[in-house]
Amino acid sequence: MSARTKARKRAVDALFAADIRELSAVDLLAESEGLSPEREQQQEIFAYAKTCVTGVTENGQEIDDTLETYAQGWTIARMPALDRAILRLATWEILFNDGVPDAVAVDEAVELAKEYSTDDSPGFINGLLSKIVSTKAAK
Repeated sequence: MSARTKARKRAVDALFAADIRELSAVDLLAESEGLSPEREQQQEIFAYAKTCVTGVTENGQEIDDTLETYAQGWTIARMPALDRAILRLATWEILFNDGVPDAVAVDEAVELAKEYSTDDSPGFINGLLSKIVSTKAAK
């Protein structure tokens, strides 16, 4: 498993926990980094996770607006919290991180959903993110 994949998992963990507990995702990630026994070996992982969480936090309103625009019939509040975290991360990578190809962001999000969420989540996430990617490409 690549360092970026592990970083995405860390970022989703922090975003999910922050959403549920109504706390700062940046603070929760920093807290988990401090608790990690192999901190030195995970610097690259936490560095990218911190970039992701900070990016999602700073662009949260635009990300949520984009998700609600393309999630026909679904509000952000109606989405399962874990799916919300995965979608927010992937949408940030698609819209704001030129270093990640859109297809990689979508694939990684779908894999996270397969591993951690419901049976319906991978299809929902793939469809929603594909709409965002195709709209971005049309601009």
